[in-house]
Amino acid sequence: MSHLVTESDVAGFANLSGDHNPVHLDDEYASKSRFGKRIAHGLFGASFFSGLFGTRLPGPGCVYAGQNLKFRRPVFIGDVLVATITVLSVDVQKKRVNFSTICTVDGKEVIIGDADIFIP
Repeated sequence: MSHLVTESDVAGFANLSGDHNPVHLDDEYASKSRFGKRIAHGLFGASFFSGLFGTRLPGPGCVYAGQNLKFRRPVFIGDVLVATITVLSVDVQKKRVNFSTICTVDGKEVIIGDADIFIP
């Protein structure tokens, strides 16, 4: 799944999550940060994993059991974020699937982790 990160995405996620950190919303503040400009919320990028799980693989009816994440690089407004999930293991008896979760921008990993999903 790919998505162009927009100003409205960042503002909307800030309003939804309550995270109004100026590194996401204030150009002047962010220009003095370690990143030099505004960045998208890390969990905004990670939220695309949920979209993939709930609609594509495994699909409707699945439920998160757990997710771990590492944020390796910032995601900027205007970046095209690509979220990829890969099946690592399946436990048929427990109805549980473990996935690798990776977001990239321009082929570089920005978020990595893995997720456990209960399947119906």
